[in-house]
Amino acid sequence: MRLFVAIAPPTAVLDDLDARAGRLRAARQDLRWTSRDAWHVTLAFLGQVDESAAAGLLPRLERAARRHHAFRLAFSGAGAFPAPTRANVLWSGLSGDRGALAHLADSVVAGASRAGAPPPDKGRRFRPHLTLARCRMPADVTELVAALAGYQGPPWTADRIHLVRSRPGATEQPRYTTLGSWPLRLPEPKHPDL
Repeated sequence: MRLFVAIAPPTAVLDDLDARAGRLRAARQDLRWTSRDAWHVTLAFLGQVDESAAAGLLPRLERAARRHHAFRLAFSGAGAFPAPTRANVLWSGLSGDRGALAHLADSVVAGASRAGAPPPDKGRRFRPHLTLARCRMPADVTELVAALAGYQGPPWTADRIHLVRSRPGATEQPRYTTLGSWPLRLPEPKHPDL
């Protein structure tokens, strides 16, 4: 099974980003724009995972989720991998508690590794983003990155992780099936000074 672990942003947040990115799609039909239904923030791409390792992932991911409090994020700006002038991927970045996001991703990777499903890119620096478009051949997306540079989406609370199976679709877009979801801990209540 081809698996990844991700956070799914709320519908209203995706609506806002979609409205902003939607204006750019018509101008760049040479790009493969990702389906809004598949938008997510990947914590760890696990690649091909056998059935026994997949079964071991479930309790490990539940444990990882319980160790972390929910935190605030927002989509912000844009960029491209490897660079805007020769992009393979156009993405929206994230602002908010990126430290909490990185710690959660580290816990997910550690749990997956202990379950026998280490990510193929383990050790690579975590670069949180939401993929907006892919390029068949390296493309110059400088104008798209500039058009989205000032974007600041509405804040939202990341409060759950999902284990997702990816299958090739009949078209170019993969089909995603959620195999499990686990809530993060609620934030500690703030006590007024006595």
